[in-house]
Amino acid sequence: MAERRAFAQKISRTVAAEVRKQIAGQYGGSPQLFKNLSAGTTTSNAVPLTEAVEPVDFEEYLITHPPIVESGPLRDLIEFPPDDIEVIYTPRECRTVVQAVPEEGDTDPHVRDCVRSYTEDWAIVNRKYHKLGTGFNPNTLDKQKERQKGLPKQVFEADEMPDSSSYQDDQDDLKRRSMSIDDTPRGSWACSIFDLKNSLPDALLPHLLDRAPNEEIDRHNEEQRKANRHRELFALHPALDEEEPIERHCVPEVPKEHFGQRLLVKCLSLKFEIEIEPIFASLALYDVKEKKKISENFFFDLNSEQTKAMLRPHIQTAAITTLARSAIFSITYPSQDVFLVIKLEKVLQQGDIGECAEPYMVFKESDAAKNKEKLEKLRSQSEQFCQRLGRYRMPFAWTAIHLMNIVNSAGSLERDTELEMSLSERKGSWSERRNSSIMGRRSLERTTSGDESCSLTGFRPATLTITNFFKQEGDRLSDEDLYKFLADMRRPSSVLRRLRPITAQLKLDISPAPENPHYCLTSDLLQVKPYPDSRVRPTREILEFPARDVYVPNTTYRNLLYVNPQSLNFANRQGSARNITVKVQFMNGEDPSNAMQVIFGKSSCADFSKEAYTAVVYHNRSPDFHDEIKIKLPASLSDHHHILFTFYHVSCQQKQNTPLETPVGYTWIPMLQNGRLRTGHFCLPVSLEKPPQSYSVLSPDVPLPGMKWVDNHRGVFNVEVVAVSTIHTQDQYLDKFFALVHALDEHMFPVRIGDMRIMENSLEAELKSSIAALNSSQLEPVVRFLHLLLDKLVLLVVRPPVIAGQIVNLGQSSFEVMASIVNRLHKYLDTSQDMHGRNNLLSSYIHYVFRLPSTDPNSPSPDPCSSLTGPGGLGGSVHYATMARSAVRPASLNLNRSRSLSNSNPDISGTPTSPDDEVRSIIGSKGLDRSNSWVHTMGCKSAPWGSSPGSAPETMQAMERCGNRMSSHTESASFLQTLTGRLPTKKVEPLALGGGASSTRLFYLFVHLLICFVCGCVLLDRLMLYLMVVESC
Repeated sequence: MAERRAFAQKISRTVAAEVRKQIAGQYGGSPQLFKNLSAGTTTSNAVPLTEAVEPVDFEEYLITHPPIVESGPLRDLIEFPPDDIEVIYTPRECRTVVQAVPEEGDTDPHVRDCVRSYTEDWAIVNRKYHKLGTGFNPNTLDKQKERQKGLPKQVFEADEMPDSSSYQDDQDDLKRRSMSIDDTPRGSWACSIFDLKNSLPDALLPHLLDRAPNEEIDRHNEEQRKANRHRELFALHPALDEEEPIERHCVPEVPKEHFGQRLLVKCLSLKFEIEIEPIFASLALYDVKEKKKISENFFFDLNSEQTKAMLRPHIQTAAITTLARSAIFSITYPSQDVFLVIKLEKVLQQGDIGECAEPYMVFKESDAAKNKEKLEKLRSQSEQFCQRLGRYRMPFAWTAIHLMNIVNSAGSLERDTELEMSLSERKGSWSERRNSSIMGRRSLERTTSGDESCSLTGFRPATLTITNFFKQEGDRLSDEDLYKFLADMRRPSSVLRRLRPITAQLKLDISPAPENPHYCLTSDLLQVKPYPDSRVRPTREILEFPARDVYVPNTTYRNLLYVNPQSLNFANRQGSARNITVKVQFMNGEDPSNAMQVIFGKSSCADFSKEAYTAVVYHNRSPDFHDEIKIKLPASLSDHHHILFTFYHVSCQQKQNTPLETPVGYTWIPMLQNGRLRTGHFCLPVSLEKPPQSYSVLSPDVPLPGMKWVDNHRGVFNVEVVAVSTIHTQDQYLDKFFALVHALDEHMFPVRIGDMRIMENSLEAELKSSIAALNSSQLEPVVRFLHLLLDKLVLLVVRPPVIAGQIVNLGQSSFEVMASIVNRLHKYLDTSQDMHGRNNLLSSYIHYVFRLPSTDPNSPSPDPCSSLTGPGGLGGSVHYATMARSAVRPASLNLNRSRSLSNSNPDISGTPTSPDDEVRSIIGSKGLDRSNSWVHTMGCKSAPWGSSPGSAPETMQAMERCGNRMSSHTESASFLQTLTGRLPTKKVEPLALGGGASSTRLFYLFVHLLICFVCGCVLLDRLMLYLMVVESC
């Protein structure tokens, strides 16, 4: 290896960072020492640089270095601006043409609060000077695109592609010049002359030597700079990365209804080899791994008008909502185990499923002329059955589509791909046979199961042609059998090979759902914007039953009930009961006329009906059912609301003196049990006789005297009831808490909660226990009712209730539960947090939903401009949190004092007549103490957001003192006056601690730290509005 050259040996190899550390350690970064060092003799080869320091934390510096002079020209720089806060009420966006509200009104207090929570305007606190802070970033992506519109495209010489001919000429000229230049010595005077002679002259500058004043030249240059100059030139610079900014306060997302990945399915046609009767179809999604149905049924009718006419005696005018042939499915958790199951039904006729399906498997369309007489006979028999039994259905056939196979296949093929699926081959698994026949002669890879991510948003639309169906087996109608069949479709199995196929042709179009589809109906049959014409065939949104919990708060009114009859065992019942159907009715009384028209129609029928029938399995005394009855629940339920099941034997063969249907049993499910909605799985006994009067308030499990039961009163009928409701929490702890809170609002005692009758004197203990029990509630219902739950808890903190003439101390327990809820959200929903660790659910609640409770007892609906309660407020009666409102000392406070104490300041004796008088007495006696303050506000010079004119001066002074105790991160106390229109009074909870004002401050200091630790300061901006009132005095 060669030795280093002489000049390289003199180069210093000291790292710059080490030099800076060395100098900083010796001289501490002093500028004077640095000057002396540079002027003195050089004792080392180190570069005199100082260590780079972190930028100064402005807020921390202000806290640790309070200003000596309170007044001055720079005072505004350290004060919180008094006019920074304004409350804006923004109407929430409604995606439907008509607002989703109960039709029968909201007489129930819980329903009223829920509907108010889903319909009231957003209360947004707008900060005028937020854009001047470091957390504001104006360079959003949308604004960047808007600014770039109309800008001329900058084209440089390096970006232009030269013309081939001109490029060759330039190259030849360059060669000639190179040859000439090579003849002269490099760097010589002659070479420079040669370059100068061959260069092109620059354009002359006009008026270069003209005499002009300097002001004119500056004005001309300024005009030239402003010409065609972009208004926001520096804003065109791209925004910084998320990791680079020191502070980024992102606006939380607006609370909205949850949707998963949306899939649009269009049913184009359904054709069999023979067309002799109407066929009815339904679609639904199933998750094999979770063994759960993850969507409601979508019923569609593809029969011709001539075929529909066969059912004219039984079907009245069909509503446009039941004529949909396209549906939008939502999948929150897409996986490789999701199947789209298609089930077919036909009109009930004499004979089992195999006999009725035999013509579809024997006759071919090509042999129609040969078998014309047989087909006419079959059509004539079908018409007779449609005339007589058109009300009843029977299972016919089914098939399934592996959804991710279609999505992956369509994503790899061209647009508008047409896939043909056949079950005719018998070799290999069903999934392999299906993928082997694809138009275009392109093979599909078989998708394997796994936990890999699945996307339903980027695949190309595909048209599927399903050519075969499985004949439905009468003894395999349960969901458990279906899950076995679906699992066998993904692996080689001999189970499906034994099923006989029915040749048919069903065409479906599957594609990602558009963002804003036209002519769309929600699952509640509400029109979604845009909906230009009500006469157009609609698209139905299919409600999802997520495979796992979804943690999204409720934002719209929905109150649906799904009844799924599963099985019936009449094997031990005496008498003839074989062709069994179940009539389902939703009743609000015992009389037959009390049947409510709330059952959704299926296809080609009315919107709603009073009854629904299950499909009939011919000659089966223990049938299974696969029906789904969808019910629109009334908003307010009573003890008389129940579901009535009536079992009928249907006579398929027409005989004299034989009725069409004969009742063979009755059972029912009361909707309410101890005030709570009853849902879940039920195994019900069946009565042989019609239930007696007032049966609806009792459960069929109760042995009523004088009644005969099937199988000695054992459970023989299995049914599942599922509720999708934003009214009923379906959590016992939440139900109890809301019931007690509403009992306080309505002052209705005694209250029945479960098996207990709670009197007014025991309400305080029950309310405290219910608040503490909220920690035991499931997280999913807590999140669904998060907005309403936090509203009620905050209401108990800032406005303690009065029970039996005493103010009840619930602030501490309510706040502890709020802290626990926030902790659970951060612990279990850590994925829904922003870059600062703030939970998105809490951020959106605070930014859009939260509002102060009303403090004016004479104004049930305050003006939105005068109070943050806005339209509706939080409801309920108003009780001031002061002892001046009650003549009796609250027993819950446990006070051991010999004199009357003020609620706002324990050191002040006496009981003022009103909170305002109390504040005025405090201010008048002690004045404004500024000794503990370094940040002062000028108070509200004017109160444009609802201040009370009569108490403006006094309130202004009190609010000034209140704002002096807050840091620069929190709103000034004028915000309280902006929100409520008056000075809020201090709460009674701190008195329970004892020890005077110092204990009060310690308690709220602990509260402050708890909020910062648990919430990441998310709730600090709002909850401290209440807590700081205590510190004001």
